Amino acid sequence: MFERRFAGELPPKHHLASRDADGRLRYEECLTRAGFDGPYSILYRIERPHLMRPLGTTSKPLIASQAASHSLRRRHFRSQDLPSAGTASNSRVALLFNDDLVLSVSKPVASDDGYFVNAEGDELLFILDGRGIIRSPFGDLHYAQGDYVMLPKGVLHRVVVDSGSAHWLSIESRSGIGIPGRFRNPVGQLRMDAPYCHRDFRVPEFKGPQDEHIREVTVRRDHAEHRFEIPHSPLDAVGWDGAVYPWAFHISNFQPRVSSVHLPPTWHGTFESPAALICSFVPRPLDFHPQAVACPYPHSSVDIDEVIFYVAGSFSSRRGVDSGSLSLHPAGIPHGPHPGRYEASIGAKYTEELAVMLDCTARLNTTSEASTIEDAAYEDSFHAQ
Repeated sequence: MFERRFAGELPPKHHLASRDADGRLRYEECLTRAGFDGPYSILYRIERPHLMRPLGTTSKPLIASQAASHSLRRRHFRSQDLPSAGTASNSRVALLFNDDLVLSVSKPVASDDGYFVNAEGDELLFILDGRGIIRSPFGDLHYAQGDYVMLPKGVLHRVVVDSGSAHWLSIESRSGIGIPGRFRNPVGQLRMDAPYCHRDFRVPEFKGPQDEHIREVTVRRDHAEHRFEIPHSPLDAVGWDGAVYPWAFHISNFQPRVSSVHLPPTWHGTFESPAALICSFVPRPLDFHPQAVACPYPHSSVDIDEVIFYVAGSFSSRRGVDSGSLSLHPAGIPHGPHPGRYEASIGAKYTEELAVMLDCTARLNTTSEASTIEDAAYEDSFHAQ
């Protein structure tokens, strides 16, 4: 792929010059997460994509400046009712947010016509429907229905949507998203009792230098989109090294925990940020104690706003939800199964539900766009059989 020659011991922090097949010096761009003392990747490039000419800035806030409603109640939003339109980068509709997190839904019908950099934070997608490619200097990362797709902060990419429409949930976190620390051993490797292994994660297929004849890059920062023109293809990498790159993980590879009695949500934790725990509910045997009630019991979260994105299967605790539904249950408001569902679950042995849940440590606000797809009867559904 490329050759690096050096003599002697290297210092902990270093850059090495290298040359391409024609003898030209390769430009090395370092992508860091936490300065040089944190995880980083180095892209070995032929050209210099940092020579960008600003084209202008568009004030395009990702979230509404004011919440559509401050009402503290259980809420249900139907993202499946949003129209399909636009590209991956401009079709997102923000629904919920706080100072660290933004939850959006995208239903694009076309591939991005430029490259995109999210400088606000890490972005984790869950693909409800559709397939395609995340194209970056690291190569092509294929995604399909049921995948989590991680787009680290600052990584240039373009989303290619295959023919037909797509539908996904986007979770953005300013403070970063990663694997829970309890799943790692002291040297950072995944523990053997983690609910997945390193082979379950897919990385980009490196392609070498590419030129799609696209010269525009949009960078999102401070709730504005900044456009740049670049003189060369940004996909001119001849190699890469490090720990910051896009990856994909299929939700079916998450190995659920099963117990004789109900387990708390932390047992379903898949990824986390300082602001949220991201959980995967997958098909699994239910509680098997002779006196167990399989449906989760009614409860009140003291510190957590709970969001569930319904994916597929039979949602035993809810009425009126469907694939693409998103529920918000605020801290302090008791919630649980709809009337009748708790009792009806007695004796059930298995669940086919598939859902993504977020337990958020700070209150989530709704955007004005969320109010257009809200199920106004959801709160009343807890009071009627």
